[in-house]
Amino acid sequence: MKPPLAGVKIADFSRVLAGPYATMLLADLGAAVVKVERPGVGDETRTWGPPFDKNGNATYFLSVNRNKEGLQLDLADSADQARAVELINSSDVVVENFGPGGMEKYNLGYSKLISNNPKLIYCSITGFGTSEKAANLTGYDLLLQGMSGLMSITGQSPSEPTKVGVALVDVITGLHAVVGILAALRARDEQGVGQKVELNLLSSTLSALVNQASAYLSAGVIPKAMGNAHPSIAPYQLYDAKDKKFIVAVGSDQQFIKFASVVDPNLLADKRFATNELRVENLDQLNAHLQPIFVKQMADYWILKLSKVSIPAGLVNNIKEAFDLAQSLGLSAIVEVDGVKSVANPITFSKTPVEYRLQPPNLKE
Repeated sequence: MKPPLAGVKIADFSRVLAGPYATMLLADLGAAVVKVERPGVGDETRTWGPPFDKNGNATYFLSVNRNKEGLQLDLADSADQARAVELINSSDVVVENFGPGGMEKYNLGYSKLISNNPKLIYCSITGFGTSEKAANLTGYDLLLQGMSGLMSITGQSPSEPTKVGVALVDVITGLHAVVGILAALRARDEQGVGQKVELNLLSSTLSALVNQASAYLSAGVIPKAMGNAHPSIAPYQLYDAKDKKFIVAVGSDQQFIKFASVVDPNLLADKRFATNELRVENLDQLNAHLQPIFVKQMADYWILKLSKVSIPAGLVNNIKEAFDLAQSLGLSAIVEVDGVKSVANPITFSKTPVEYRLQPPNLKE
């Protein structure tokens, strides 16, 4: 059968990560995506390296641009503006992240385009929204990780705010963009009209703070960095074994009983650890009890023992080890198109499969 978005056409004017990630996911689902880039320069991420692949392509660019055709347009040129309008008029969706008023400078604003194509879905991604104050702020992932509060809850201590090791803000916003676009397409199918879908990096990240945001909004608690511990569950963190670190994730009182039966049954008689709430309150004392026990054995010993009683436990893998794990579990985590490897789309369908048709477009073609 055809992929789920077969027949949907997308004009992709986005660059860097959030927008391109969204359009790649939609392309995997069957949408025909045309990526518009500046002549001779292209998407900024084409030069974001090292690392580069064997053909000299930045692996950053390759990560979010498969399944797309490429088109070079100088949007400051009237003739290329006309070509852009022609492309958009024949598309179902346009995606852009030029910032507030950015597309309007090239006569490609929402109001004009929707008048030409009333069924158009126009997805606009900004850093901080479209207010006058927001227009003066530049939306880069690192800035948003800091300004959203994400860095304040990441790292070993409140005095050392730490960024996540990937541009998570962009990824989260890209996923929200996919949801918004799909919902707008559904609404268009039912009601026959297009609309503007707006996202910004700050709002997307605040949404992704989930329980940490709720701690502030509903309880007045301002969360702080706790290293690898959890603010609401214990024991739920990294521990040192005799040879290396490993992860323990005890998510309920029932699991703690099983955990204690393996690690130290004396834990069950200690009133300080009788419930999850008490274990969180007495986390330092709990860790002081556990750590001397864990360092007596190798990490694999504890992982095997805990897994036998259904307690989540595992190692901290590097990226290679993570892909090796996926392969060992029978997961098809890697795809290759014309010699270019990338991470497989994680969504599988029983009848309308994901497709991998094109490697990322070459600017020289």
